[in-house]
Amino acid sequence: MKLSLDGRSIETHRDDKVLFPGDGRTKADLIAYYRDVAGLMLPHLENRCLTLERYPDGIDEPGFYQQNYADHFPDYVKRRPLPTADGEDTVDHIVVDEPAALVYLADQGTITFHGWLARADAPRHPDRLVFDLDPADDDFRVVVDAARLVREVLELSGLVPFVMTSGSRGLHVSAPLDGHLDFDAARRLAATLAEAVVDRDPRRFTVAQRKAARRGRLYLDVARNAYGQTAVLPYSLRARPGAPAATPLDWRELSRSDLGPQRYGIANLRRRLARKDDPFAGYAGRARRPELDRDALARWRRGG
Repeated sequence: MKLSLDGRSIETHRDDKVLFPGDGRTKADLIAYYRDVAGLMLPHLENRCLTLERYPDGIDEPGFYQQNYADHFPDYVKRRPLPTADGEDTVDHIVVDEPAALVYLADQGTITFHGWLARADAPRHPDRLVFDLDPADDDFRVVVDAARLVREVLELSGLVPFVMTSGSRGLHVSAPLDGHLDFDAARRLAATLAEAVVDRDPRRFTVAQRKAARRGRLYLDVARNAYGQTAVLPYSLRARPGAPAATPLDWRELSRSDLGPQRYGIANLRRRLARKDDPFAGYAGRARRPELDRDALARWRRGG
């Protein structure tokens, strides 16, 4: 099949290949989805190094992660060389700056797009802070409760919080940053705020990285706030049955009784977008420099 996008001609391959055997969705469905949401994804993709999660033979077969640029990629898939975290090597990373590149990578069997938390031209200064709320079980209400508390501490720090389903098990709460902080400072801030949330309800929440130490509590994961780490990007599909998507939400939607981490996906997300504005519209324009009032945070920790 040949597609034309913004003057680019893209030839796709094996379009009838079934990638999601449970409901028979094919590579053609995957390509059509990413073509349709490209305009919403691009603000979160542009000038950002990516890790691709690829399943060329479908999600029931082994997949793999790819961060290295491949020499066979067309020139409209951009290459960005950056040093590894230890500075001992350089990796040619993948950057998507236009819809044709997104569609091309979908044709390569990319189901999920994970992005750095910093832009490629300022890779050591994050432009977003991310909290991954990972529940121990299927109790989504505890995820919602944690998200609301993370929202409060972010606002207490002068930041503007956004929330989306992960398309997997929980929610991601994030806040755009103005690029002033380096990753060390951003991760310290995220850890401080996560610990404050745990102090509000230590029976249900934890920051323990070891699963054995969590003892059935929701894990507030801030480890991805580091150089070279990634988070799933808004509107990206996940390699799970039904092709759920990481879906931006309005905060008031957390009160919906039918909400879950896989509520939206390839089957219904475009219908949602046809009747609803993008909750992440203007995300980058809400970037702030955090101003943490530790006395106010201490009072908040105590429930004040």
